Amino acid sequence: MIQLVVSVVLFFVLFFGLSFILNMLLRRTWIMAFIFPIVVLLIVDTFPISTYFTDPVSAFQIVGDRFVGLKVHDVVILLSGLLGTIVSGIVIKKLRKSGYQMF
Repeated sequence: MIQLVVSVVLFFVLFFGLSFILNMLLRRTWIMAFIFPIVVLLIVDTFPISTYFTDPVSAFQIVGDRFVGLKVHDVVILLSGLLGTIVSGIVIKKLRKSGYQMF
């Protein structure tokens, strides 16, 4: 249970920070929200990225099966990362609205 709480906080902070920095550098507010599903694919799959290009049907079938097989705590951890990216976008938008032009 303690590991779940620590993992949720860690993923939230990790993806918030990555999103914030990426948004600040690229000046695209929601870019990490679009990149997040790719990151989740890389976390869930067990094969090289090249498999998506060499054998896409098999790769997506395997990833689909792995998604279905995820436990509740894994889904909660991944959703906390998504929440971190969304909160980062909201914070960036509020900072820009408040007059911070570097964001």
